[in-house]
Amino acid sequence: MQDILAHRLDHLNESSTLKMAKMSREMKAKGFDIINLSLGEPDFDTPMHIKQAAIEAINQNYSHYPPVSGYPELRQAIADKFLRENGLSYMASQVIVSTGAKQAIYNALMSILDIGDEVIIPGPYWVSYPEMVKMAEGTSVFVNAGIEQDFKITPAQLEKAITSKTKAFVYSNPSNPTGSFYNHEELKGLAEVFAKYPNFYIISDEIYEHINFTGKHASLASFPEIFDRCIVINGVSKSFAMTGYRMGYLAAKQEIASACEKIQGQVTSGACSISQRATLKALTSDMTPTYEMGAEFLKRRDFIVNKLKNIPGLISNVPQGAFYVFPDASYYIGKQHDGGKINNTTELSLYLLQNAHVSLVSGAGFGAENNIRLSFAASMDNIDMAIDRLAESLGKLS
Repeated sequence: MQDILAHRLDHLNESSTLKMAKMSREMKAKGFDIINLSLGEPDFDTPMHIKQAAIEAINQNYSHYPPVSGYPELRQAIADKFLRENGLSYMASQVIVSTGAKQAIYNALMSILDIGDEVIIPGPYWVSYPEMVKMAEGTSVFVNAGIEQDFKITPAQLEKAITSKTKAFVYSNPSNPTGSFYNHEELKGLAEVFAKYPNFYIISDEIYEHINFTGKHASLASFPEIFDRCIVINGVSKSFAMTGYRMGYLAAKQEIASACEKIQGQVTSGACSISQRATLKALTSDMTPTYEMGAEFLKRRDFIVNKLKNIPGLISNVPQGAFYVFPDASYYIGKQHDGGKINNTTELSLYLLQNAHVSLVSGAGFGAENNIRLSFAASMDNIDMAIDRLAESLGKLS
């Protein structure tokens, strides 16, 4: 009984975003005035008409097990959404509703990966991608793009990473953590490379679809030559401020969708019945609240980017989507403070939490050791105060 826990946990990292959020909550519980810029969660409430749909679902006794893949009418509404908004044609049977987009991604990876299969992940990347690949016993192959490339890989970089073992490519657009956004022309260049190598799948995480500041979303699945190889991930957490409802979905060719349903049937079964009814309302109603939320995020984007310019040594791009800014903070690595030396951005993040009382996330968990991630899913007043605190605390380093 010496080995109590499974060895797979030896190589599995804790989510850095959730870890920082946990630490900030603990400090807040002790009475510290913490401003949390670590979590990727809209600070808006779910729109009233969606909340009312959830209440009605309870009153109408949607309290029994739903189908594993989701209610048929919701799956059809999602298929309709893909056609209406993205020009993608799926049958309802090709849509699987899951407990959050995170589960949808995990289902997809578990469906297609065997031991040793390689998954290309452009970096910086969402913290959970490589950990999910580990759990599926695959191997992550990282392709890194720095701030000088606006954190976007080139077709040449992609082609260089492809091998005979490549089984999948996974990325988010717009990106968590950088907010960068591949436009149609940039995706076309990647699609041309994908078309040359037909033996692997493309997982396109589009959870931030409606929080983009370019005016037009772009999906890799829109290119006919690779459509059948794309597994499109989406959900309602970000676009409709429904994080706690835990609702995500994927669309893929039938074999993949059926495989994901099979896996989900043995893990969680169907997603929450009440959340499904609320999601049905969200996807079939007026989008005005979503667009208003996006407009507010754009104002905050401009505000935080301009304010960060006043902090010496921080180098930022201008994110085109999501609600993150991902500055290069390498200027502060090696600097001293009363408690010692800053050796990396993880230590820098801890220093800022303890001294500025601002919670943000080191870029290390995203594959970018020199960067830090700040979420601007917070009120303008809190953003203003947080950046002032950061500037003061960073100014004390020597």
